[in-house]
Amino acid sequence: MTDIADPERALVLAYAPAERREALTVLWRLDERLGGIVAATREAMIGRIRLAWWREALEALDTAEPPAEPLLRDIAHDILTLGISGTDLAAIEGGWAALIDEPDIDTYARERGGTLFTLAARILGGSAADVARAGEGWALADLAHRSTEPALCAAARSAAQARLADPPRLPPRLRALGALTTLARRDARAESRQQGAPGRVARILWYRLTGR
Repeated sequence: MTDIADPERALVLAYAPAERREALTVLWRLDERLGGIVAATREAMIGRIRLAWWREALEALDTAEPPAEPLLRDIAHDILTLGISGTDLAAIEGGWAALIDEPDIDTYARERGGTLFTLAARILGGSAADVARAGEGWALADLAHRSTEPALCAAARSAAQARLADPPRLPPRLRALGALTTLARRDARAESRQQGAPGRVARILWYRLTGR
């Protein structure tokens, strides 16, 4: 249950039901792998090709055994066995691809954040009407601090605030997602963030105890 670069996503794994933590870890790892491709992209065409390889590889999991890529094997073992398809997971790629060349933050929010939180909710065995919108807000708040382009950061921050203005009250099984949403509301209003800072950790520990 390692290899997650985001210390806060690693921390909230403890908020998830024990039997689903490994699957949630693998989902986070997939998202970070795709995000790493975008972060390393210097030529748009190369970035799109690398992302497309992952989309095709994920979709192929629905009809064939996984190749020797360790993450694909983990996805097949830990996520597909829960009734989630490779095609479902492939939608996340579309969100990351939307940042290459001319960024489309609505597509990014929907296909990265909305898909990620919806699939995470399925993994965790819970449901909430607005979990996708919470995921969109979380992804936009993340983008506002991930991007180095001031105009893109400002647009992402504004869009995140709109989506997180009235966050859903998530059930206990989805408390990991609720904790991330709580931090995203703070991030949507802040000019900077320091992930893993004591104040942020204390805030989500309070959320874990109270659900607020």
